[in-house]
Amino acid sequence: MKPDTIVLIHGFWVTPRSWEQWIPHYEAKGFRVLAPAYPGFEVEVEALNADPRPIEELTVPAILRSLEKLIDDLGTQPIIMGHSAGGALTQVLLDRGYGAAGVAINSAPSEGVTTLPFTQLKAAFPVLRNPANRHKAVGFTYDQWRYAFTNTFPEDQARALYERYHVPASGHVFWDSALTNVHPGHGDTHVNYHNADRAPLLFAAGENDHLMPPKIQRSNAKHYKAPGTVTDYVEFAGRSHLMPAQQGWEEVADHALEWALDHTS
Repeated sequence: MKPDTIVLIHGFWVTPRSWEQWIPHYEAKGFRVLAPAYPGFEVEVEALNADPRPIEELTVPAILRSLEKLIDDLGTQPIIMGHSAGGALTQVLLDRGYGAAGVAINSAPSEGVTTLPFTQLKAAFPVLRNPANRHKAVGFTYDQWRYAFTNTFPEDQARALYERYHVPASGHVFWDSALTNVHPGHGDTHVNYHNADRAPLLFAAGENDHLMPPKIQRSNAKHYKAPGTVTDYVEFAGRSHLMPAQQGWEEVADHALEWALDHTS
């Protein structure tokens, strides 16, 4: 039986609002679509910008617990799609046995991926430049957002989406993710790259993504080694990091869904 439910996981610096076009698009195709918020992110963008304390208190284990409970309560295995940090969460969920298939869109890398392009360093610099940010909710200025998220968008669209979607990100989570490969032991986004029971996984990259460039997506995909599992990669020309909201997003959404359905039994 093909999956009838899609779970969309947002990334950092945005909320579930970033999926606002994908939800009705998939619902019109007959799917139940859920776009859960991180714990504490259940309020609107404007409220989080006014009071970012839920962002400061965020942890990856808490996010994963909430997502696992959501899927457990469904009683069925959904297609899981995650953007940016949501892509790393998608990988962890698949490794833990959740999901009929997964799509990681402009994904943050899972543990063990050490590729570090210059554009990513520049995009992440507003968070990483000051160790004190590890204890804060750190936002982007519009110019920083433009470079990291919407560098190939028309100016008016880039500014409008900044006003509509942008919230600060957890400095604690971002710093821990950045340091995961130098700390002893496994981090919060650890996956078993040799897990033969993992559901099919697609990495979808934007050609001009500064924050999570294609080089990272390709490296992450190549880490998966288990025989008999499916790990694919696709790249969309001219796209930036905020690919789910960029003109032509329907092509990405339809490709992701068609791939997932083709690879589920």
